[in-house]
Amino acid sequence: MKLASLVNVRVLAVDDDPAIRDNMRVYLEDCGSVVTTAENGRAGLAALRADMPDIVLVDLRMPEVDGMEFIRKVCSANPLLPVVVVSGTGVMQDVIDAMRCGAWDFVTKPLVDMQILDYVMGRCLSRAQLLRENEAYRQGLESKVAERTADLEASYRKMRRLMRATVASLSGVTDMQSSFTGMHQQRVSLLARTLADNMGFTAARVEGVETAGLLHDIGLMHVPSEFLSKPGALSKLEWAFVYLHPRSAYDVLSRVPFEQPVADIVLQHHERMNGSGYPQGLQGEAILPEARIVAVADVVEAMLSHRPYRPARSVDEVMEELRVHRGTLYCPAVADAAMGILARAQSVEAVFKEE
Repeated sequence: MKLASLVNVRVLAVDDDPAIRDNMRVYLEDCGSVVTTAENGRAGLAALRADMPDIVLVDLRMPEVDGMEFIRKVCSANPLLPVVVVSGTGVMQDVIDAMRCGAWDFVTKPLVDMQILDYVMGRCLSRAQLLRENEAYRQGLESKVAERTADLEASYRKMRRLMRATVASLSGVTDMQSSFTGMHQQRVSLLARTLADNMGFTAARVEGVETAGLLHDIGLMHVPSEFLSKPGALSKLEWAFVYLHPRSAYDVLSRVPFEQPVADIVLQHHERMNGSGYPQGLQGEAILPEARIVAVADVVEAMLSHRPYRPARSVDEVMEELRVHRGTLYCPAVADAAMGILARAQSVEAVFKEE
């Protein structure tokens, strides 16, 4: 490492011996340094506050504020300021204590060969310069990282806005097919979100459930509208079309890069715990927890709403449905959470509001 030059270096020399102070001042000024002297630690601290030096030379044994206390105060406030002890105590423990207080190096008195002081100061100044450059690089790097992070966060927020707009557009497609389907999806989404939240799902999973609820019936756009609005029972052929809607929805949603498994949740929202559901006949743990939530929210909303083929059911009837089929058709934990919401709700509308 090339040693730094002492030319134009601002030096603060703190020593209670005037002869030593003068010797250091004369030598360093001959080297081209700008030297300020102080007769004790208190005066040295005042000089440092008045004009920050590039390096400090300090004795240990001084009246008022001694060298150790001076070093502690200076190094704690200015860790990149080199402090060199110039002392004649000759006690190794003093050297150790000074280094622990933050001193950078140690030179013993008397200063028989001033070139030793020149060398030590040059080495400390070079190290200080390297540390400053590293700190500047670190701060610059942190600034760039912060800027890049801000850019990424802005892009992420934009992507999420676009994703929400896409979800809203996809959900709105079903309104063209059936007047009740769009409102059904919104209400299922709200209830599913509340259920997931009450069951302790993470924020990301809650959002995935909410999105799946909002899109779970988009596959119905492939079902003829007259089937959906038919006042009587559907034929086997008509039901065959309806049974296809989870798969049709999956085919659309699987191409959208959702953060959560929205397409799979939608595909499974008609599966049942005992394997009697569709389209895959999954059962138990094979069904995604999120899909179990949407399944119950779908049933609750459908039963509480009027349909062309039947009137709306009462809250008591819905709770009886969940009680009877808890563990067979519906996940017990989800059924219990839904019954809790129904029991607390003072109206049908309250069922579909966030608690």
